[in-house]
Amino acid sequence: MTMQQIQTDVAIVGGGIVGSSAALALRRMGLQVLLLERDLCGSRSSGVNFGGVRRQGRALCQLPLAQRAHAIWAELPQRIGIDGEYQRSGHFKIARSAAELESLEQYQAMSRDFDLGLELFSTAQLRQRCGWLGANAVGGSLCPEDGQANPRLVSPAFAQAARRAGAQIFEHSPVDEVTHDGAHFWLRSGSALQIQAPILLNCAGAWAGTLAAQFGEAVPLQSGHPAMAVTEPLPHFLDWSLGVEGGGIYCRQVARGNLVLGGGAGVALDADRARSERGALAELSRQAVALLPALRHAHFIRTWSGTEGNMPDRQPVLGKSSTTPGLIHGFGFSGAGFQIGPAAGEVLAELARDGRSRTPLAAFAVDRFRSASSLLTNQDVPFPVPLHP
Repeated sequence: MTMQQIQTDVAIVGGGIVGSSAALALRRMGLQVLLLERDLCGSRSSGVNFGGVRRQGRALCQLPLAQRAHAIWAELPQRIGIDGEYQRSGHFKIARSAAELESLEQYQAMSRDFDLGLELFSTAQLRQRCGWLGANAVGGSLCPEDGQANPRLVSPAFAQAARRAGAQIFEHSPVDEVTHDGAHFWLRSGSALQIQAPILLNCAGAWAGTLAAQFGEAVPLQSGHPAMAVTEPLPHFLDWSLGVEGGGIYCRQVARGNLVLGGGAGVALDADRARSERGALAELSRQAVALLPALRHAHFIRTWSGTEGNMPDRQPVLGKSSTTPGLIHGFGFSGAGFQIGPAAGEVLAELARDGRSRTPLAAFAVDRFRSASSLLTNQDVPFPVPLHP
């Protein structure tokens, strides 16, 4: 078999919402783009997540990125050709104690400059407006313009839009080798495809640590596996997407009546597969019924999990390599990349074209882990096998 050789302006490893968004943004800028995805675009964490599209609760350093993404989500049909079931239904974060309510009050004050429009609910207001909530909820915070979408529709649609815009996208094309000759990156997929590009975007999700480590930037990236479930259709009672201050259950109700829920950890079956674990589902059920008594007799009709790339500080790695010119990282979104993914893609495109971005990125620099990286070994990199983004 003759190997196909392709030269391009930018090569992208990984076809999740971040990599696909970057491909679309680069094509809108007029650059030639080639994306390699080992599976189907949007089929990993970008396509199996909860579907929350929230700014509320994010670290302050992420809010400029989240605000930029908020504007992109408003234009979703024009960007990707579908609405992806996106709606600004509101996101409500529940407090179960006076301490959690105080934490929400502090967040409202700290995030005031970002104009999130947060509305705090006292216990009395909660009882008046949210009769569907259980007694262990004592207050909360509503972000009216946050919302929800269907990740199974949105994430692949970014890749499809990029392809329509002229990006070359190769699915079922694992990256088996990456080298750098000082001026260009050379990527090989099997014996059929070789790519040359001066710019490489590392958007390989939970598998991105392998590529970063190859270029001297070992990071403490760990794999996470969320426990997810969906109920049978129920009479509609929940407009908002829900979260809990301090962590725990999160859920939303879709138009058909099903509730999509998550919380706790699943288990890895191997490098490519994960599932929700029985104990986690039992705890998820307990929390769900405590917060939403309407679920007391509901049935789960499907459970699932996926593989996310988690960083110890819960902040992504987003920015230029500190060791290799032309290498740009976009990974480690720690289960919270769906909302900010489209903006992260635009940031990566700006870095590729201009070498800088209008969005502040200092908190996401890869070299923030430099002191710890010297202690890492290949065993710390998830699935230390040939690159399979």
